[in-house]
Amino acid sequence: MHDDPQKREITNRRHFSFRLNLFFFIVFGLFSVLIIQLAILQFVEGPKLSAQGSQKSTRSVKIAPIRGNIYDSSGTPIAYSTSTQSLYFTISPDFKDGDAEAIAAKLEAVFNEVGDKDPEKAMTTEDIIRQMDLDFRRNTISTPRRIKTGLTNKEIAYFMEHRDEFKGIDIVEESVRNYSKDTVAVQLVGYLKKFRGVRDSLDFYKAKGNEEDPQLQYLDDEDVGFDGLEYMYQDILRGKNGLKTYPVNNAERIIGPVQITNPKKGDDLYLTINRNVQLTTEQAIVDQIQKIRTSSNKSERAEYAKIGFAVAMEVNTGKVVAMASMPDYDPNIWFGGRISNEDYKNFESVLNNGTIREVFPHYETEKERNQHPSSLVPPGSTMKPLSILIGLNEKLFTTSSTYFDNGAFFFGSTGHEVRIGNASNHAYGLLDPASAIAHSSNPFMAKMVGNNMYEKYGKKGVDVWDNYMKQFGLGVLTGSGLRGESKGTIDYYHEAETASSQSALVRASFGQQARYTPLQLVQYASMLANQGKRMKPQFVNQIKDAEGNVVQTFKPEVLNTVDLPDSYWNEIEEGMSKVNVQGFDGVTYTYERKTGTAQSDVAGRRADNAVFIAYAPRENPKLAVAVVIPDGEFGGWGAAPIARKIFDAYDYEVGLNGTPGKQKDQANNSANAGTTGTANQP
Repeated sequence: MHDDPQKREITNRRHFSFRLNLFFFIVFGLFSVLIIQLAILQFVEGPKLSAQGSQKSTRSVKIAPIRGNIYDSSGTPIAYSTSTQSLYFTISPDFKDGDAEAIAAKLEAVFNEVGDKDPEKAMTTEDIIRQMDLDFRRNTISTPRRIKTGLTNKEIAYFMEHRDEFKGIDIVEESVRNYSKDTVAVQLVGYLKKFRGVRDSLDFYKAKGNEEDPQLQYLDDEDVGFDGLEYMYQDILRGKNGLKTYPVNNAERIIGPVQITNPKKGDDLYLTINRNVQLTTEQAIVDQIQKIRTSSNKSERAEYAKIGFAVAMEVNTGKVVAMASMPDYDPNIWFGGRISNEDYKNFESVLNNGTIREVFPHYETEKERNQHPSSLVPPGSTMKPLSILIGLNEKLFTTSSTYFDNGAFFFGSTGHEVRIGNASNHAYGLLDPASAIAHSSNPFMAKMVGNNMYEKYGKKGVDVWDNYMKQFGLGVLTGSGLRGESKGTIDYYHEAETASSQSALVRASFGQQARYTPLQLVQYASMLANQGKRMKPQFVNQIKDAEGNVVQTFKPEVLNTVDLPDSYWNEIEEGMSKVNVQGFDGVTYTYERKTGTAQSDVAGRRADNAVFIAYAPRENPKLAVAVVIPDGEFGGWGAAPIARKIFDAYDYEVGLNGTPGKQKDQANNSANAGTTGTANQP
């Protein structure tokens, strides 16, 4: 059957009409989608894309923040930042060989014409090219190079007026760190170095290279804390970057106004350090070393003494009011985060804080240096109050037990006995625990503590001893948080392995077989004073922002406690109150003390080190002090007079009994002035 042509034509027209309508519908749909996409692009994504496009045609230069200041407890500045104008150079994409010499020569001419006339600050063309870092040893190509800091007003005016003549030159305001000329607690405060010099050496700064926020990103030439509180509170002191943003064309030339986001100044630290107590402590150490080196008194003479250390800490708060590592130095030698080779050679031995880590006195040769002890010395007889506490708590004896000190105690196998004697071979006769402390009897400690503990525990006695040491903060970190703090060195385990546990315990009982830092010793002394609370050393009272608002305060923190009967504490207090000591004649306050003459075996000789701990007043103790003079001989002569001056200074500035001595003086002066004024009236 054949199809009707007419019907087939009608069907084809219908199919064509359907396809045509479908085509127009698809085209309409596509145009609708396109219009919607254009609308989204314009109204939704437009601002974002515009910002991205703008970013591609802008450049940002980070401005280093102004570092926060560090003040003493009275608000006197110790470390502070001042603003200065610096000249920076940025390598542009069209920079050519030979441009550097031309720019450097022009800069040298300007510096010579309108710059500082001080010959030491003069810069040659070679100096300027070196600062440009054209071989990228210190910076990437996009990092601005600091050419000169401390521009004079004439230099600033000249460069602002002739800006177009110096391609890639920019003037940036930045901060310079200044330190008190009085050198107040310089090793505690610390110093700064360049970020590019420490970012790969300290883990803390390695992490800073991953910051995404431009205001938190460190600059290569930025000064950052490297030691002491400058390092410990780096994040708080630093603040935030500023940003200088400017539009550029394809040739990297500025084509519009510069937008500046000012840097945010870091917060300020207000320390627990009392400036006057600190300076008194420093001077007392210097004067005492000079005195004992040249004294004609045989008991006082210590010809090898060259260095000294002292820490004063409040008993119930842990606040460190003085921390002296002497000799010290002027930290302004680190100006600009750098130090000259000559200065480093001269001051290398005093850069570190000897109250928390091991430092050695300065000698010309290593051989000579090795013949003298470092800042880490044994506690010597200052250990004896703790030895008595351990003996009492372990029931090795009681407060009424006695021992006859005939001048020597012997231990060891028959035929190989080892003698433990007293200084100058003294024999003190019948002693109870308190009088053993007062007379500093080595035989009492050796027999009644060390040997009795060995007989009770055998080899495990060394572990028992070690546990007590750590509870009193000896052989562990103090919790100060200071970078590089030492745990001290423990030798009694080595003695147990190479000799015997008996020897280790006997020798440890009177203060040998370990070496501790002065900060550990003052923490231990404060535990004797507050009867068993180990306080965390505190260095900061509060933190304030740039407007003076308090943003953080600090509370006393107890690290651990040791609970012992009152009778035990009373026993050691009685003994400490009777210790003979020099330099405390005429004091107006009560005090407890213990001297120590700690022996160190150094190359070719045995050195005697002066050690002293004390706290005052006896009732409701307020301040604990530890003093260490390596090579200082007897603690009662070499170290104790320093502690007296520290207590006196604290009593005057703060008050051992609650009222500062200077307040009494001011009241008396006012009263006298009033009386005089009345008498002179007509």
